[in-house]
Amino acid sequence: MEDASPHKPVPAVQNAVTILRFLAARGAPMGATQIARETGLNVSSAFNILRTLAQDGLLSFDPGNKTYRIGMGMMEVVAPLLGANPADLIRPLMNEIAERHQVMIALWQITETERIVLIDRFTPRYIVQAVISRNSRLPVFAGAVGRCYAASLGLDREGAARGYASVRWQSAPGFEAYWDDVQAARDSGVAFDHGNLFKGLEIVATLVRDLGGTPRLGMSSITIAGQHTHETLRIVTTELAGAADRIERNVFGRYNGDVPAG
Repeated sequence: MEDASPHKPVPAVQNAVTILRFLAARGAPMGATQIARETGLNVSSAFNILRTLAQDGLLSFDPGNKTYRIGMGMMEVVAPLLGANPADLIRPLMNEIAERHQVMIALWQITETERIVLIDRFTPRYIVQAVISRNSRLPVFAGAVGRCYAASLGLDREGAARGYASVRWQSAPGFEAYWDDVQAARDSGVAFDHGNLFKGLEIVATLVRDLGGTPRLGMSSITIAGQHTHETLRIVTTELAGAADRIERNVFGRYNGDVPAG
């Protein structure tokens, strides 16, 4: 768990991280004034941070064009992560969400054979939980993850109906309700399953996509009905969506075109 003591962020460090993430997302050299403008930083502060990062090799500076870009020094920082198992990189973030909200978080791998496979789970010590074995397999269109998956593919009504029919629901929501959920997930990126896939379980989920937009991982919170209110489950879903965005950026190099947030 995180240190519960009061924490005061250091603005200069936050600004340096913002600049590094911004330049990594853009992938092209840029001048100090443009970097300051597009990150919302003070020009003088941005200039001093850029010079410091360049001096330490984290950025490279082109004196002819007066532009900055990500430098080779970043390789020294990220080298220990190269070749690491993505699940190992994701684990601390998932544990943090599970502990903070007292929910079980399931991490699913999406296979090419239209299945989701449980590859990890993160559970606080003192909660009553549903037990799902690792390597459990479900149809890719099942539950909340399945609704997100159907939404991510941009399926039409007929395609979604075939996906819906491939699932054994303990309490089937009916295709019309499922289709409404898929359409809602296209806008929000998250979905809910209120006791449909498994009776008595509340599931909320989102997806992680790779650089090409292919869904690679599903992340779901699975709780026993009544343990949380709909409002607290929505908060969990918001956190999962934020975690998915971070994983897409940091593990798969996927950006949505915005300046990455700290």
